[in-house]
Amino acid sequence: MPELPNNSSEAAGLSELSLPLYEVVKRQITEAIMLGELQPGSVLPSEVALSQTYRVAVGTIRRALMDLTNDGLLSRRRKTGTVVTGRKPQHSLRLFFQYFRLHGLDGSLSKSVTTVTSLDHGIASAGDAQKLQIDEGSPVIVFHRVRNVDDRPIMHETLTLARSRVPNFPDRPEDIPPLFYLHLLEHYGIRISAIREQIGADLATEADARWLELTLPAAVLTIDEVAYDQLATPVLISAHRATTAHHRYVNEVQ
Repeated sequence: MPELPNNSSEAAGLSELSLPLYEVVKRQITEAIMLGELQPGSVLPSEVALSQTYRVAVGTIRRALMDLTNDGLLSRRRKTGTVVTGRKPQHSLRLFFQYFRLHGLDGSLSKSVTTVTSLDHGIASAGDAQKLQIDEGSPVIVFHRVRNVDDRPIMHETLTLARSRVPNFPDRPEDIPPLFYLHLLEHYGIRISAIREQIGADLATEADARWLELTLPAAVLTIDEVAYDQLATPVLISAHRATTAHHRYVNEVQ
């Protein structure tokens, strides 16, 4: 049987964010599958053993496994047990809390680490106001962050949202959590349910060269997004600029 990571301390931390415990377990098992720690065909330990590993009730494990089975990540087989199917819904918004759609050149999923480099309060330009469906000149929050994979910068991004949607927003860049969509859900009840993207290419600017450690001239991938909540109201606009020297941005329609 595969050895599952014992993330009971992480589970405790996430449960403090009011996530149901079965969702915490689902997230950890999903991460193990997506990162290849649980290979297709692997048989999971029994529900009792899993409950001891994650320090939760058997009923919590049963609910998590049922949801993952419905999602297609697991299969329940008579006489065999619970088996990893090999299906990886890497691009589901349910997993977008944790993963950006970046893959290595070999096709493997890359897990990035974000660092917020700046946080500003400003007013909405005409273009931003139109995208966010707010009045021009309305207060907005703008922050910039860099994504690293294996200590290598591969993307930098600017995110803008209406200040009215996020009262008591963190005052310092270092206080903005890396799982920002999860932060929106837990603190403001905003669930990102849809994203509209425009993808292009551009010559790298001096800022790109600085943030991504590029030598000019170079090319960058551009991804402009508008994220919508469960009521189809625009919440967040993002401008991403990435190098594709070592990674690819993968998009699937299922």
